[in-house]
Amino acid sequence: MKKTINKKVYNTDTATAVKTNTVSYFGDPAGYEETLYKTKKGDFFVYGVGGAESKYPEETIVAITADEAENF
Repeated sequence: MKKTINKKVYNTDTATAVKTNTVSYFGDPAGYEETLYKTKKGDFFVYGVGGAESKYPEETIVAITADEAENF
């Protein structure tokens, strides 16, 4: 997935996956999976996808700070 936020491009195909968190089980409407990525320029973002009742009801990318990435 690719998304531009504040003129920066975040792309799951070109960034490096650092860590993945899975909440609940596949098929749970409240379950989701989020993956922390680091870009070649050192920026961090989270790619999230989940069920209709989850934190990520639609596939999305969220830019985060280095401090937020450290706490991920």
